[in-house]
Amino acid sequence: MGRVAGKVALVTGGGLGLGRAAALMLAREGAKIVVTDVNDKEGAKVADEIVDAGGEAMFLHHDVAKEADWDRVVRATVERFGGLRILVNNAGVALSADVEHTSLEEWRWLMSINLDSVFLGTKRAIEAMKPTGGSIINLSSIEGLVGDANLAAYNASKGGVRIFTKSAALYCAKAGLNIRVNSIHPGYVWTPMVEEYLSKQPDPAAAKVLVAGMHPVNHLGEPDDIAYGVLYLASDESKFVTGAELVIDGGYTAQ
Repeated sequence: MGRVAGKVALVTGGGLGLGRAAALMLAREGAKIVVTDVNDKEGAKVADEIVDAGGEAMFLHHDVAKEADWDRVVRATVERFGGLRILVNNAGVALSADVEHTSLEEWRWLMSINLDSVFLGTKRAIEAMKPTGGSIINLSSIEGLVGDANLAAYNASKGGVRIFTKSAALYCAKAGLNIRVNSIHPGYVWTPMVEEYLSKQPDPAAAKVLVAGMHPVNHLGEPDDIAYGVLYLASDESKFVTGAELVIDGGYTAQ
């Protein structure tokens, strides 16, 4: 207990899935949590759950693709808790489409949420973290490391998160800032996003078995599998880790 005690953490997309798991785990380990999401009901529920368990948290509505929303959310975080030490850029969307059948509108929509938001969040977090230092954790994916014929825009966005993270990490280190920036690359984890994706397949049950079998461990991940990685990168235990890729994928990319 207490691995991030007293630190202030902002978790985007914190209402469901990986974001929810990360917010709850960071709270259990002593962090003060700002949960943000476009889904007000789910996001507020997570913040309430943390408070009911004796922690400190608040919820803010947040469209991560909008710069003005980032300005408002970071400002509110600093005003409420006195600073920002951890940012988890988790919010994201998926689109199952190959390059030929992806429209420019779809491409730009997905990039605005999956990649533009990581840029905006990292930029604003660096400004807020300069006085104290901090850790920025960007959620990429195995799809930021390997290609999938049917995930053209998603591959591009998550690959962008991967290399942008390294650039930001180098900038912070060379500028003498005590700010670390790392990416996490989950395999398929049983979250509402993955569940929705599989539900659209002709045989969802068979699709789940197939996807699980793509991982050498032969099962899907659980949200806490990723949240433990977030906790490590958020804590001082990872003080020598920056610009790194933490792959948590059941062996998917080892093949």
